Amino acid sequence: MLCHTLFILHFFIFITLILPSLSLPSQNVTLFGDASYTDTAISLTKQQLTCLSSSSSTSGIGRAFYLYPVRFLDPLTNSTASFSCRFSFSILSSSSCPSSSDGIAFLISSTTDFSSFSNGYMGLPNSDKDSYFAIEFDTSYDPSLGDINGNHVGIDVNSVVSFASVDVLSRGVDLKSGKIITAWIEYRDDMKMIRVWVGYSSTRPLTPILASLIDLSEIFKEFMHVGFSASNGKGSSIHLVHDWKFKTLSYSHFVSPIDDVEEGDCFLCYAGDSKASKKKGENFRREKFGEIALGIGGITAFVVSALALGVMIYVILKRKKGGVIRKIKESQSCRFQTNKVPVRLSLSEITSATMGFNRDRLVGEGASAKVYKGSLQFGGDVAVKRFEKVDDLDRLHNPFATEFATMVGCLRHKNLVQLKGWCCEENELVLVYEYLPNGSLDKVLHRNSSSSVVLSWNQRVNIILGVAAALTYLHEECERQIIHRDVKTCNIMLDADFNAKLGDFGLAEVYEHSCSTRDATIPAGTMGYLAPEYVYSGVPTVKTDVYSFGVVMIEVVTGRRPVGDDGTVVGDYVWNLWKQNRLVDAADPKLRGEFDVIEMERMLLVGLVCVHPDYEKRPRVREAARMIKKEAPLPLLPTTKPRVRIKPICHNDTPETQSFVDDWVSTEEAPYLTPKSQFN
Repeated sequence: MLCHTLFILHFFIFITLILPSLSLPSQNVTLFGDASYTDTAISLTKQQLTCLSSSSSTSGIGRAFYLYPVRFLDPLTNSTASFSCRFSFSILSSSSCPSSSDGIAFLISSTTDFSSFSNGYMGLPNSDKDSYFAIEFDTSYDPSLGDINGNHVGIDVNSVVSFASVDVLSRGVDLKSGKIITAWIEYRDDMKMIRVWVGYSSTRPLTPILASLIDLSEIFKEFMHVGFSASNGKGSSIHLVHDWKFKTLSYSHFVSPIDDVEEGDCFLCYAGDSKASKKKGENFRREKFGEIALGIGGITAFVVSALALGVMIYVILKRKKGGVIRKIKESQSCRFQTNKVPVRLSLSEITSATMGFNRDRLVGEGASAKVYKGSLQFGGDVAVKRFEKVDDLDRLHNPFATEFATMVGCLRHKNLVQLKGWCCEENELVLVYEYLPNGSLDKVLHRNSSSSVVLSWNQRVNIILGVAAALTYLHEECERQIIHRDVKTCNIMLDADFNAKLGDFGLAEVYEHSCSTRDATIPAGTMGYLAPEYVYSGVPTVKTDVYSFGVVMIEVVTGRRPVGDDGTVVGDYVWNLWKQNRLVDAADPKLRGEFDVIEMERMLLVGLVCVHPDYEKRPRVREAARMIKKEAPLPLLPTTKPRVRIKPICHNDTPETQSFVDDWVSTEEAPYLTPKSQFN
């Protein structure tokens, strides 16, 4: 009886205090500058009769903020709220102005009373005293701000210069098309990650267009203002916000990720919006155990509601204690199920799992991390990758950040090592992977000859095809193209059945599939696996991964290391045997002749094609796999190894655009071409 009475009280408070604040947008949104209401949206800017000059002050700038400040920090627990929002917007450009407007930004600011840059910049704050975070939908191109083009989405933190951005035009979204665009923004404090989705559909795309590690606890104050800002700058456009839903919540280890904002509070809903009307009815049964109050109905409503809800939960738990405990245990045991988002683990859990990072638990060691075998109470055996300790300023610029950002994008493939969890606590950076009992391919392949475990020919073929499947997925099947940059036998792990799984994404590079240009970097990787053009130019491509895959293929067939103790390169060794028509002699002696000769020779020929000095002659990994499986013919190979030809690397090279930067260079004269490189 008490439970029913409290529920009715709680329901009544919600109806009387929260429902009125959601009835009309004018009651819960405050407008600034040029912003105004239309029948179906908020117009942040007005159409300009003449194009503005750079000397204009606040003209052409408009903002809309939610009426009440939103609480993002809990001073008692020193925790930061995660948040998620969905909104629809459109930008209607004017044909009278040749210049584009600045664009629109979703803004979380410490204040609504701030000065702006004189010539727009989406009306973002221009003061060292103002703390803000923004997702910009930028329609102007300003090289001085590091803009990649005039149609991009960027992440801004206390600066109009984005620290991360992506070209959305290449993803099929034109910000200046005038169409209604829907955006989803999610920040997870447990992962310290922001993710952004954009599309024309009301259904959220599977893959975010932009994801980046960021710790907003260093940016947010206890209360922040949430809203939008836009400016015309030198152009003239109408920036419209059509609808907007937002929610904050606190995460525990067992809370599932935010998948949508369908249950968020409607900050901008119109009476004619059927979805909004439906949402008002849903709000009454939407209370979540970990949700942070947004102050919509006032502090009194929240306190009374929380007390009522607390009593209800106590009564329910009292009656169903056994069932609750059982469900908690089930949720704990399911933390590491396949295809689940990786979970955050505490340092105490990691320390316990590895017995204090005991040296006896060490199973691998690299340039930037050590790998320990661990055993978690509810996750079984895991591989714990502990990265070298770094300063706080370097946390976002190290192999941990690169690998985490790549893997947390839910890379799910049977031939990729799966990330199960992570830990960022104190100065420890740890990634937790599934444990693969047979270790790395390198150790199995090159273990002491007296060992009883020798890979059979069929197992070797299966391993090579598994690596090929993983690389094909990364290169062609992911939403964004991933260049691994460090394909080698040390990074290929073997499960209990000796199936291959590619891991270690600490050097990976992520690109848009339509990207036509790529920046040069200082080449990094392992000697013997690097393509000559990559070492020389520093530009990674799928063909540089193909070269590394070819070396792995030859290494698996021959049992030889990429570079022998005497300096012999395994590729050159096989090229010489091919020249002498003695290719079968390259087979690993450990096989003791137990292999199909024709199949083995075919495998070596595919390996030679993949390590061809001219990257244009190399196949894609998918094509190489088809050759191995006899689904595609082998290309003709010269009788001797071609000389290395170095030229610029471009994603869309054509014969007309190619030019030599160096003449033919023999590998004997410059075996690695390493003017500036970093090797493991």
